[in-house]
Amino acid sequence: MASNLKIIFLFLWLLQCEGGNVDVQQKPPIQVALLKEGVSIPCKVIFPYMPKYTKFSIFYYWINSLGQKTPIYSRSENVDIPSGSENKTATISYDHSTIPLEKTSYTGTYYCEVKWNDIQKMGKGVFVLARGTGYMETSYGWEILITLTTLLAALSITATALLLWKRKVLCPRRNQLNILTQKVETQPPSAIPPPPPPLPPVYDCLDLQQVDVYSILENTTNNPSPRKSSPGKTPKKQANLEESFDTLYENI
Repeated sequence: MASNLKIIFLFLWLLQCEGGNVDVQQKPPIQVALLKEGVSIPCKVIFPYMPKYTKFSIFYYWINSLGQKTPIYSRSENVDIPSGSENKTATISYDHSTIPLEKTSYTGTYYCEVKWNDIQKMGKGVFVLARGTGYMETSYGWEILITLTTLLAALSITATALLLWKRKVLCPRRNQLNILTQKVETQPPSAIPPPPPPLPPVYDCLDLQQVDVYSILENTTNNPSPRKSSPGKTPKKQANLEESFDTLYENI
C-alpha cells in the first residue's frame, strides 16, 4: 500500500510539473475603448521548446455583464524550435484585435484560452469599458485670462464713474463758473453790456454841494441886486433857492 501511494503521488507531481511549464498571461487587466474603435485582446503564451508544447490552439471569447459567453476568434499554432533552444522556455505574444465596437453594450471581459493535447490554460481576462465619447482635455488658461480681463475692465469703469461723480458733487460752483465763462466768451463784443460807472463817495457829494453854496454867496455879495428871471414860467426850485439866498444875505 505504501509503495502504491508513492507511485500515485509521483504521477500527480509529474503532471503538476508538466502543467506548470505552460502559462497564459493577459496584461493590462483594464482597457477603455471608444466606439468605432477596435479592442486589442492581449494573450501571452509561455511554454517550453518541446515537441509536446509547440502545438496548441488559441481561443478568444467575450463574457458580457450578464455572464453570456460569445466566441470571437480562434487560431492554431505550430511553433518551430530554434536550434540550440531545446527545453528552453519561450514567451510569445498572440494579441488579437477585434472589429470596431458599435455599442456600449460591448463592455465586458475578454479572455484568451490556450489548449494543448492534455493541458488547458486560460488567462485572467481583460475588462474593456466601451465609451461613447473620449476624454476631452479642457484648457482653463483662456477661461482664467478672459475672467481676469473682464474683472479688470469692470473695476476700471467703476473707478472712473466714481471719480466723475465725486468731482461733480464737490465742485459744482467751479462747473457753473466755467459754463458762464464759456457763455461770455461765445457772445459777440456788441452784446456785452458796458460796466456801470463807479459811484462817487458820500463825502465827495457833500463837498460839491458846499462849494456850490459858497460860490453862490460870493456871487450875491458882488451883485446885491437880485437876478431877474426871464419872462415866462419860473421853476419852483429856482424861486425857493433865491428866497433862501435873500434870507442868508440879510442875516450876514
